[in-house]
Amino acid sequence: MIELKDLTKKFDDFTAVDHLSFRIETGEFFGLLGPNGAGKTTTISMMSSVLLPTGGEIQIDGVRLDRKASEQKRKLSVITQEYSMRQDMTMDEVMEYQGRLYFLPRKVIRERSEELLSFAGLLEYRKRTVRHLSGGMKRKLMICRALLTEPEILLLDEPTAGMDALSRRQMWNLLRKLNGSHMTIILTTHYIEEAQALCNRVALINRGKLQKLDTPDALIRELGKYAVDVTQEETLHTRYFHDREEAIEYLKTAGAQAALRTTTLEDVFVDCAGRKISQN
Repeated sequence: MIELKDLTKKFDDFTAVDHLSFRIETGEFFGLLGPNGAGKTTTISMMSSVLLPTGGEIQIDGVRLDRKASEQKRKLSVITQEYSMRQDMTMDEVMEYQGRLYFLPRKVIRERSEELLSFAGLLEYRKRTVRHLSGGMKRKLMICRALLTEPEILLLDEPTAGMDALSRRQMWNLLRKLNGSHMTIILTTHYIEEAQALCNRVALINRGKLQKLDTPDALIRELGKYAVDVTQEETLHTRYFHDREEAIEYLKTAGAQAALRTTTLEDVFVDCAGRKISQN
């Protein structure tokens, strides 16, 4: 279990993360959502101990995480937004280099590399250099590299950024398999449908503060399961309804430029962020 207790990070006078407190259960697929600058990446950086908190703390299985907590840090592996692999290395060389950094026996490196590259559908490309891999293949290789040390917790910061739709869906399937083996996964993403499809629970943060935390379905029900979009003077307006019949009655009076649909997690995100902006 991971627990954030009043987690705070300041950069001079700017507060990037403002007293975040919540728990992530073992084996959970957990999403961190928020607009640009909300504090998602800063939170992930503190969870990986790249950044130290200004205040508060993070606990993993009841033990405070800091740069000296080597046992707790070994439970974590992080995948950042940026590609961080030498372009002239093959997949095998990337995996071997990672294994040597952690002093793994060569036999273990080879066995784990074979297993992971096969798991990710990359085995037939293992001799290809990084510069000749597609964006999706690079992301998968980064996950294989992160899994080499058998972490219990995987931190993913925008893992499908820049991928096409097919590569994203392939990545989703890979992450579902990992979570199915009881690995705890923490995800930040700008693709809200990604969080809705993958996450058990999501935390919506804005300006470093926690706004909402629940399952995607519960957040959608709270806003209203049905949405009516109305276009007026080239501007889209949306109203939400808990009852389908009420939504249909409203639709009848809304004019030709109106459409009924089911509410998504993206609607929750936009509604939450929009109300926050209007209050400032």
